[in-house]
Amino acid sequence: MPPTQAEAVVTVPPFDFNTPTLGVDVIDWMETWLTQADGPNAGEPFRLTTEQKHFLLHYYALDSQGRFAYRRAVLRRPKGHGKSPFMAAIALAELCGPVRFGGWDDNGDPIGVEEPMPWVQIAGVSEKQTRNTYDAVMGMAQDPDFQAEYGLDVGLTRILGADGAKLEMVTASANTLEGARPTFVILDETHHWTATNGGHALQLVIRRNLGKTNGRSIETTNAHEPGQDSTAERSYLTYRAMAEGRARRADMLYDSREAPADIDLADEAALREGLRMAYGDATWVDLDRVIGEIYDPDTPPEEARRFYLNQIVAAADAWVLPTQWNSNRNPDLAPLKLGDASRTRGWRDGDTVALGFDGSLTDDSTALVAVRIEDGAPFLLGVWEKPEGPDGAKWEVPKDVVRGVVDNAFARLDVIAFFSDVAYWETDIDNWRDAYAERLRVKATTRHAIGWDMRGHQMETTHAVEALHRAITDKQLPWTPHALLSDPSIHGDEVLTRHVSNARRRLNRWGVYFGKENRESPKKVDALAALVLARMARERVRAEGKQRRSAGRVAAF
Repeated sequence: MPPTQAEAVVTVPPFDFNTPTLGVDVIDWMETWLTQADGPNAGEPFRLTTEQKHFLLHYYALDSQGRFAYRRAVLRRPKGHGKSPFMAAIALAELCGPVRFGGWDDNGDPIGVEEPMPWVQIAGVSEKQTRNTYDAVMGMAQDPDFQAEYGLDVGLTRILGADGAKLEMVTASANTLEGARPTFVILDETHHWTATNGGHALQLVIRRNLGKTNGRSIETTNAHEPGQDSTAERSYLTYRAMAEGRARRADMLYDSREAPADIDLADEAALREGLRMAYGDATWVDLDRVIGEIYDPDTPPEEARRFYLNQIVAAADAWVLPTQWNSNRNPDLAPLKLGDASRTRGWRDGDTVALGFDGSLTDDSTALVAVRIEDGAPFLLGVWEKPEGPDGAKWEVPKDVVRGVVDNAFARLDVIAFFSDVAYWETDIDNWRDAYAERLRVKATTRHAIGWDMRGHQMETTHAVEALHRAITDKQLPWTPHALLSDPSIHGDEVLTRHVSNARRRLNRWGVYFGKENRESPKKVDALAALVLARMARERVRAEGKQRRSAGRVAAF
């Protein structure tokens, strides 16, 4: 079943109040000193929503040594959500508020103190970007008592405070940015930051500068456009790498709230519910006006989804759409073995499956996929991907670990078919054939029980790719949340979804195949290749079974 329309897709769990955080002090400070910058409540005390408080509690969370849990953060929300006023409040807190760890009180709670030499920057690729947030800063800082308390000089482009405190706007054209020592930076609307407009260079300089002061940053963005290579897209890929254990540290807070992928834009009631989920408690947003914008003939559907439902929409040449893939999601797949109460991984020991394997050595990923024979449900059993950052410089696929997972799959599952691409793993494929051929009901080719050269059998493989695509679009590929056999801490369905989403349509003489974005792209598709092979093996088993039953009927006649 697809996700119900009662569920928003969120990336950050509820806050655990056993975790120390300065967020409580920051929230109290904001609601004590700041005023509402605009709108019908302009001039009244500033009040945070529950979601905004939730973000602050996480962002200012500490470890047991009083160090911040997160080095940087991304706040991804739909257009009109109120990101700029919220960032303005955080900027003023970083300028004047209790945002640094000052020890523990008698109850063991952290004490928040002011940054001794705050230097706050609001960064954008144009002055117009930074102006939105800075105008909100000026509106919130107009109270004379607030200015007097902190000795603020509020100007049209900067705020100066006592003892050298400073809040300023900076853009990609600022040639004096290198060497600055900011303590906190807001990177505004990073879905617009690209190499062409100087956005990538700007964010790299900012992060280098923050490293000198142990400073931190927050990005704001709408859902990015895949393939544009924006700073927002790069940050999303970094978040995915951290969530999947491909980065050494998981020290970026990625806070997003979006509507489920199955929202039908033509169904106004469903659309309204999707908008309600995406905007959350931003009750000031006029959903009727937003629906009017979505239904305007000048608004492309993909832009409506990105900007208003906060959904990352597939690239124009995507092999399959996210809505098509997610329509196959079935978290409640019935157990095939009665009395089995240990269904915590999606697959179960003893399941009858076909395996597919796509291997590499260094840059590309290596993946092992199982497809259950009875219902066609796919499960990513193992994936080995080049780590991000310096750890990936001399990385190689841990072949001994891969071999162990393959052996474990044969030990725990009823494997009756196994197709593997032959590139880079010829010796291992021969060894697997020698060890397991007697258990396999079908052969990959007449020459080899397991080895299948995807390049040498391009016609058959292309037809298998097209058959898999039809199964997805016809909702005949029921996948469910599951953990990896190789690492139970990793959500295999999320990794498989990422690889499927990375695939792009590629035409050849036989039909529609798939490939990476480009030859050097870090967005891997190898788990999809392994899925194609596993599906081929399953279909061969099913065809063999039909032939045997047909032959039996002829003999009986």
